[in-house]
Amino acid sequence: MATVFFTGFPGFLGSELLPRVLDRRREDRAICLIQSKFAHLAELRRAELVAREPELSGRIELVAGDITERGLGLGSKNGLAGEVCEIYHLAAVYDLMVKRDVGIRVNVDGTRNVLDFAEDCPDLERFQYVSTCYVSGRHAGIFRETDLDRGQDFNNYYEETKFLAEVDVQARMKGGLPATVYRPSIVVGDSETGATQKYDGPYFVIRWLLRQPVVALLPVVGDPTSVCVNLVPRDFIIDAISHLSSLDEALGEVYQLADPNPLTVDQLIDLVGEATGRKVVRVPALRSFAKASLDFLPGLEQLMQIPSAAIDYFAHPTHYTTDRASRDLATAGIEVPRLASYMSRLVAFVRENPDVGAKAMI
Repeated sequence: MATVFFTGFPGFLGSELLPRVLDRRREDRAICLIQSKFAHLAELRRAELVAREPELSGRIELVAGDITERGLGLGSKNGLAGEVCEIYHLAAVYDLMVKRDVGIRVNVDGTRNVLDFAEDCPDLERFQYVSTCYVSGRHAGIFRETDLDRGQDFNNYYEETKFLAEVDVQARMKGGLPATVYRPSIVVGDSETGATQKYDGPYFVIRWLLRQPVVALLPVVGDPTSVCVNLVPRDFIIDAISHLSSLDEALGEVYQLADPNPLTVDQLIDLVGEATGRKVVRVPALRSFAKASLDFLPGLEQLMQIPSAAIDYFAHPTHYTTDRASRDLATAGIEVPRLASYMSRLVAFVRENPDVGAKAMI
């Protein structure tokens, strides 16, 4: 029985990806590196998975540790490297407002520590790394799967630190580390159930409209007819990584798991307006003014419940190509579902679950 080493459980993506990986490798077990403060949540999530899929019983081990520590804080478990055949590294700070020192410690140093662990695994078949499309920063124009450093500026420290982390990963790949990189765009809830673990991105707009009367005001920055917002549902990301991570030909590849035909901001507003039952009146605003207003006008951010960092993604200048991902997912019939086919489910979930927060797991 070989071991799959997993970071990012019990997070939003990791909780659903883990059983898919173990289903594909039915003879293997998983060791999930868990921060002590999330141990109870991890145990609950493991119990839920085993109740749903009894064949997982005894195959998911939770081990206390910390990616920000050298040796991953494994202590007496530091001999695990000899058992590991595959590593899935999902743990990161997914927070647009993260402070730089925290982002460096978790996203950059944490990834470097997991990479060091990977290089100590003599039987490692693949290092599966989840990055983000937004390593592009504010690169204007097309950003390809072959692109990384284009001299770009960044909207925030989340983007910058995920970029620096992927630079490290790709450097190790060039040095011989067997790895595959996955870059999701903005991930929303499940396209079938609408379920999500965290309200951010387009959810800020959904919740703002739901708090207003039938005729709702929405500040709009940039040119909403030309700028796109790239959204993909969680189940697409899980399907994609589960499939691609099993392909021999995916070794050494970088995949942008994005919508090849994203909606413009204008189209997205129309879609959300329809799903929430609101007639949306657009109020044009400068991006810099909108962000400054949220940051400095007393009570405005609390009223709108939209962080200023989110504004940038409604005036984002980058278009993501998905040539490799589309090619290799087509063999399994996996493609991004149309947002219009499931937006109503996302909104229904928000209506039924108003207490879900926007806070990242740190």
